[in-house]
Amino acid sequence: MRCPKCGSRDDKVIDSRQSRDGSSIRRRRECLKCKYRFTTYEEIERSDLRVVKRDRTHEPFDRRKLASSIAKAFEKRSTSLLTLEEMVDEIVHELETSGREVSSASIGAKVLEKLRAIDEVAYLRYASVHQRFEDVDQFVDAIHTLGRRIKTNALQRELFPPETTKGGSASIPARSRDITIKKNHGRV
Repeated sequence: MRCPKCGSRDDKVIDSRQSRDGSSIRRRRECLKCKYRFTTYEEIERSDLRVVKRDRTHEPFDRRKLASSIAKAFEKRSTSLLTLEEMVDEIVHELETSGREVSSASIGAKVLEKLRAIDEVAYLRYASVHQRFEDVDQFVDAIHTLGRRIKTNALQRELFPPETTKGGSASIPARSRDITIKKNHGRV
């Protein structure tokens, strides 16, 4: 391995550790000439997975492109980078075990499936690009579709919380109800 500081090819490995998911090895190295320390990563070279685009052109699969498109959907959302990486790892693993060629539509479908379970807003953002929403009605339809499904994650907030129409709310004076509504606006 060439030293990034002096260019020497003589180094020694100081420390080797496996990543959490076991897919790569992190190595700390020290240059024997200038004593500079640097990190390298070793991982399995994947088979050349090809993506078939909508216009029938082919291109090599790019994990970074997938990760950046998902990151855009999660932008300004309270989702950890670790969750994003785990999601990308799961999708890449599914794609690699499915064959050498995969359509961009099936990649998008897998991403939407994972996003739907994690974050509904990120799901809508990604769906709007992947499914090429052209007007507000398509957004509304997608939101209504999300509203009809049963929640699997108790920690995920409702996109449209059900309105409380229990018998007790009618006896509360209108002014008190307005104060409560203002107090809870935007919160679940």
